[in-house]
Amino acid sequence: MAHLNNTLGKPHPVVQIYLWTCLLITVQLLQGYELFLFGGILLLITTACCAGRFFILARRTRWILISLFLIYSYASAGNPIWPDMGVLSPVDSGIANGLQQITRLIMILAGLTLLLVSLSQAELVSGMYIMLYPLRYVGLSRERIAVRLALTLQYAESALLKKTDNWQAMLEQSLKPDEALGGVIELKVTKLSLFDWLLLASSTAVVLGMTL
Repeated sequence: MAHLNNTLGKPHPVVQIYLWTCLLITVQLLQGYELFLFGGILLLITTACCAGRFFILARRTRWILISLFLIYSYASAGNPIWPDMGVLSPVDSGIANGLQQITRLIMILAGLTLLLVSLSQAELVSGMYIMLYPLRYVGLSRERIAVRLALTLQYAESALLKKTDNWQAMLEQSLKPDEALGGVIELKVTKLSLFDWLLLASSTAVVLGMTL
């Protein structure tokens, strides 16, 4: 059971979730050196705040990142790096695209790590509960949806953090219910401060400015 404390030093849970959503959009819009520069800054922030947790998650997803890079390197159209190797040679544009996609995934993972470290389970559910307010007009239960979304995020991270010897063990572990995610969650909704509204407005303006 947890209560939300909305102070100037810590943005409202709604704002933090919204900023992570803006990050998802931003990483898809950035290209080239801008993407790598932003990614480097975000990576520095993440390693300074929660390096151990982030590197564990990154290590657990390394095969996904490697597979994605190989797919882009060999399945994209472009000029072969080593023409004498024929189809066995990766292409230049594929390597560039693969590096960009890997950078995007790492940035999303870094942002998710910061979000889950900053917010407790109750804060995460409460933030989603507020953001899903429009669903009440179409007859959907935002309480149930908010809880399910929050538990999904935390269960996904929990599954990645578990150490296993091989992929079969990891699969078996992922199918087991996580008892740590159970219990009672008390929703305590607090109002957004002026600082929170300024963060929402500025982040929205940045994303809209990038799309225009």
